[in-house]
Amino acid sequence: MSSRPNVIVFFTDQQRWDTTGVHGNPLDLTPNFDSMAQRGTHVFNSFTIQPVCGPARSCLQTGMYATQTGCFRNGIPLPTNMRTLAHEFKDAGYTTGYIGKWHLADNSSAGPVREEQRGGYDYWLASNLLEFTSDAYDMVMYDNDGNAVKLPGYRVDAQTDAVIRYVDAHQHEPFFLFVSYIEPHHQNHVDDYPPPDGYRERYSGRWTPPDLAALGGSTQAHLGGYFGMVKRLDEALGRLLDALKSLSMDENTIVLFTSDHGNHFKTRNAEYKRSCHEASIRVPTAICGPGFEGGGQIRELVSLVDLPPTLLDAAGIPIPETMVGRSILPLIRKEAVDWPEEVFIQISESQVGRAVRTGRWKYCVNAPDKNGNHDADSDHYEDQYLYDLQADPHELTNLIGLESHAEVVAVLRQRLIRRMEVIGETAPIIDSAPSRPAGQRRVTAAEAHS
Repeated sequence: MSSRPNVIVFFTDQQRWDTTGVHGNPLDLTPNFDSMAQRGTHVFNSFTIQPVCGPARSCLQTGMYATQTGCFRNGIPLPTNMRTLAHEFKDAGYTTGYIGKWHLADNSSAGPVREEQRGGYDYWLASNLLEFTSDAYDMVMYDNDGNAVKLPGYRVDAQTDAVIRYVDAHQHEPFFLFVSYIEPHHQNHVDDYPPPDGYRERYSGRWTPPDLAALGGSTQAHLGGYFGMVKRLDEALGRLLDALKSLSMDENTIVLFTSDHGNHFKTRNAEYKRSCHEASIRVPTAICGPGFEGGGQIRELVSLVDLPPTLLDAAGIPIPETMVGRSILPLIRKEAVDWPEEVFIQISESQVGRAVRTGRWKYCVNAPDKNGNHDADSDHYEDQYLYDLQADPHELTNLIGLESHAEVVAVLRQRLIRRMEVIGETAPIIDSAPSRPAGQRRVTAAEAHS
């Protein structure tokens, strides 16, 4: 067995942070994740940097923002000259594997992905758009030769079987394995969240997150299935951790659990994500294994872009200068670190938006004359949202335009512009929202949509 740690990324799709017990969910959906977070390192305040599938994945593969990779919306392939985690680990002597949903090839590759668009991974069992080439009980992915491989069982279980087979076959060489599930994402062709048989009934009509209870959307139609998918994912995580333990690999394998973005169930716009709200951007993240055991709860604000350098750092691999995030290992070691006080979020497709989220405040701007499906950025934005997360954690009261909060907006606006400039965006003009006195309520996006 290699002395260098193996690294596994357990990546889910569209999973809210509050599906987990360590974030207060009372339904016991995630006992394995909760245990992993408690004995390892729990990244309590973890955020995506782009609340939509492809762009978020480009960030996690490269350690760069979506406008830097060019993948600012779905359907844009990751440039073939872009270095990914696979390249960094491979150059350090690791074998690399990818199993699951890719979503970084061009749209003509809905199923099989051409070798040059696979991000440099050695072993390949994946589909570019897994939600279109599979269903809950019809799991099909494609191998290195582009051949369809139909795997038996519920989709999560079938994929996990493949993951365990890979781990078993690579016991004696260091490996980097990226496992990308489609769950708990909706199944597009039926707009449903299909859990294993019998799981929907366990959770329908039970606990509802407060923001969804207040705003409605498609929550009650979909939450039972969504929670059922989360439950099966956690059971899969438990199976993987058990396999590592049975092979005596658990003490030499780093496992990162995270998600690409959350889910607001049509409460903030006409679909499920692509907004600045906590439901869209906050995700569950925990890491166990060498360097992370007993790390406790990290309260600093950590972005998806910080995870690639963290994994490289933990494996003793130099972090390339192209990666704009930071390793969280100094936070775990309780070293004095000048850590950013906000995370920066880019929003595409539904809008051309930008946001910063601090410990207390959420500030978001929108480019009114731009199309989020065609424009990566803008030189002109307008104030859109301001939330006081301390007083209003469920983001039900938009404070933008209130005279009482003009100074807060001014400070956050400068922070936002600074973060945009750091990653190469042009410092924009941001117009203030029309001023309104205290007590005059601003219509929310959900209300305007309805």
